[in-house]
Amino acid sequence: MRFLQKRRVWLRWWGGKFRSLLFDIALAALLSGPIQNTLAPTTVPTVVLAVATILAFVVRRRFPWAPLIGSVALYLLGTESIAPLVALYTMVRWRGPGTQSWIAVGVVVVAQYIGAYPIGNSYLLVIPLVAVGVTTLLGLWVFQRKQLVVTLRERAEQAERERDLLAERAVTAERRRIAREMHDVVAHRVSVISVQAGGLTMAAPDERTGELAETIRTTSVTALNELRSMLRVLRDDTSESTERSNAELATDPTVGSIAPLVRENVETGANIHLDMPETLPETSGEVGRAAYRVVQEALTNAAKHAPHAAVHVEITSEDEQLVVTVSNRGRGSTDTGTVPGSGYGLLGMRERVTLAGGTLHTGRTQDGGYRVQAVFPLHTDEVATA
Repeated sequence: MRFLQKRRVWLRWWGGKFRSLLFDIALAALLSGPIQNTLAPTTVPTVVLAVATILAFVVRRRFPWAPLIGSVALYLLGTESIAPLVALYTMVRWRGPGTQSWIAVGVVVVAQYIGAYPIGNSYLLVIPLVAVGVTTLLGLWVFQRKQLVVTLRERAEQAERERDLLAERAVTAERRRIAREMHDVVAHRVSVISVQAGGLTMAAPDERTGELAETIRTTSVTALNELRSMLRVLRDDTSESTERSNAELATDPTVGSIAPLVRENVETGANIHLDMPETLPETSGEVGRAAYRVVQEALTNAAKHAPHAAVHVEITSEDEQLVVTVSNRGRGSTDTGTVPGSGYGLLGMRERVTLAGGTLHTGRTQDGGYRVQAVFPLHTDEVATA
């Protein structure tokens, strides 16, 4: 990369392109033949002028006046070459329809008349005028074409920036609309569940009912807290939402939060067995959140599609990877109740695992059950820089 940057600086007179430099060197070499063959007189000053003019054509894009003056001077000394026309094209091509270009046109026309053709022959007087005119028009056409391409490119970039800005505004508006809908509908419903569960806890007819009601209330409160955090992210801008306080980061679920999650589900009557090492591996916050959400979604799906079936949750670390496996045996009870599914559970898990740099494998098992396995890398940039 540094070599490319140095090359661009070195080739800035040729637009950063090595082929442009090669083209100018080839052009100078091509023009040097007629200049050397027709150079007269071959004195030291004229030879120096010829060499300087040939070298000037190599840097003609940066100094268009140098080859023009040198080629015109050689032309007046008697050299037969199209070097003045090439120098004129370079001037018009890079300077455009300005004062410098028109002065260059006048200089070349005068040099053509003085150096080559006797005044009085009307036919011969037209030839240099036509040659200069064609050269000038060609240079102006190429200049205008380049300006048009630059203008079109700027307009395309401006249109792309405006499109991205409109897309960002649309996304922001949609995020806030979703946040309003979730606050008005979901948050209200969960709050009602929490309040009703709290009332049932106080007036439970037996201890078991009170425990279940308290579990429902605790789960509802946790869901409300997570929902508020999610609504804050939806409402805030991307730049603001990334700067979260330490207190907010501390409430994010991690791999260690899986054990309390399983315990809450067991308290509601679920048949779940957890295998987790006593010393958990160090993971990034993104991997910890993704692992927790995978287990949470997998337990929810198991409760909906295979209620009362035995569920096995296993957390292992091997080969610098964190492996999260949730599997159930059999289909459980056929009565799934009235709990609806969104249809995006597995898709959401796959997206979350992929964003965390892992892979997700799902499918049926040989005993008729279902298994969800997520594999995450233990060492990420976030952990390395922590």
